[in-house]
Amino acid sequence: MDNINPERIIANVNATMAMEGMPLTDEDKARLRLCLNGEKSFEETVAELVKIYQR
Repeated sequence: MDNINPERIIANVNATMAMEGMPLTDEDKARLRLCLNGEKSFEETVAELVKIYQR
């Protein structure tokens, strides 16, 4: 996983989401960046988002 380019992945995800009318917010991009750089797990991030949106 050393060859991943987080910015390219984020740009690709953003392009895909934008096609559906839901471009990524700056917060979304920051969350992805943390996960892709190994600073936070995807599982942790999803759990935090579930808590936020359950309120």
